[in-house]
Amino acid sequence: MARHAPYHGPILFSYGFRPFFLGATLLALGVIPVWLAVWQGAVTLAGPFAPVDWHVHEMLFGYAAAVIAGFLFTAIPNWTGRMPTRGWPLMMLAALWLLGRLAVAGLLALPPVGVMALDGAFLLAIAGMAGVEIVAGRNWRNLMVLAPVTLLFAANLTFHLEAMLTGTADVARRLAVAVVIFLITLIGGRIIPSFTRNWLVQHGARRLPVPFGRYDNLCLAAGALALVAWTARPEGWPTALLLALAGLLHLARLARWRGEATWPSPLLLMLHVAYLFVPLGLLATAGAALGLLPAAAGLHLLGIGAIGGMTVAVMMRATRGHTGRSLVAGPWLTAAFALVALAALVRAASAGVDGITVSAALWTAGYGILAANLAPWLVRPNPARRTPSRPAAPATPHP
Repeated sequence: MARHAPYHGPILFSYGFRPFFLGATLLALGVIPVWLAVWQGAVTLAGPFAPVDWHVHEMLFGYAAAVIAGFLFTAIPNWTGRMPTRGWPLMMLAALWLLGRLAVAGLLALPPVGVMALDGAFLLAIAGMAGVEIVAGRNWRNLMVLAPVTLLFAANLTFHLEAMLTGTADVARRLAVAVVIFLITLIGGRIIPSFTRNWLVQHGARRLPVPFGRYDNLCLAAGALALVAWTARPEGWPTALLLALAGLLHLARLARWRGEATWPSPLLLMLHVAYLFVPLGLLATAGAALGLLPAAAGLHLLGIGAIGGMTVAVMMRATRGHTGRSLVAGPWLTAAFALVALAALVRAASAGVDGITVSAALWTAGYGILAANLAPWLVRPNPARRTPSRPAAPATPHP
């Protein structure tokens, strides 16, 4: 457990999850209505990206990157036993993230190369600072999380360079989605069965999730291979075969985690439902590779369902747990997650104007509820702790 020293600065910058979960939630709440206005021609952005590229970039390198940062800077102190990053270093890191969002939207007078440098600096700083903490804590096994973060940094640079050279970031879009999905399968494969095991043990269950083993490594390898193939060549039967195989393997992987037993705990069940969108998205993308489904179906099952759903579930759990609240979703947070999941299904089912508009409305409503609930907890001190009747599962696990 991390050692704690007196901290007298702003509560918002007392722990990594606070500024980044708040920033991510507010960005997700605002960026989709802006994107809808851009798509309809009512708003024009002056940034270096085409409208679709800006939309994809901000959901991956703005929103998802902030959630990843919040998760890492909250989990690493648990992994290493060292003090959390807080105060001025955390404040400067959050400011760097915000400046990147302004630059990409064209609100700062920077050339495309300057936008790339400013935007890319955030993920580079995340990898560097996280690496220093993990090495200093001699927590060698968790150095593996730096690989996908570094890949995400490389994907961001590729995104900028491809847009500058060709006018669009077609390949880099897929690369970024692939990296984040792989990160979900890597980290989700650790935290979901861990949280589920803790909860089932507390409730006297005998059948527990299957521990991480060779099958999980097989799933990770198959998923990585399929995502690399899809990034390089999204059409054709070889890519479809790899995606379908990975989808089926991850579907079976999820079934080993006893998600069906977690229905009394919506906060835990959300993690299983969000992970379900990974195999569904891979299978739908396999269908798209064969021309059987539109590409947007699989892309939005992965983007809205897996990435949006998993990040929402993680932010809810981590925020409640690390602000001294019980790990109970309640009706409002459950509704927020349900709206985001429904947005994924609607968008995957329809590429028409109505489908896009309804999906955007569902997403925005979900994040509106999320922001209304999480923001006060993130900016205020923790409530006075009460002695629980039974020990709660941790919000961020030890490895």
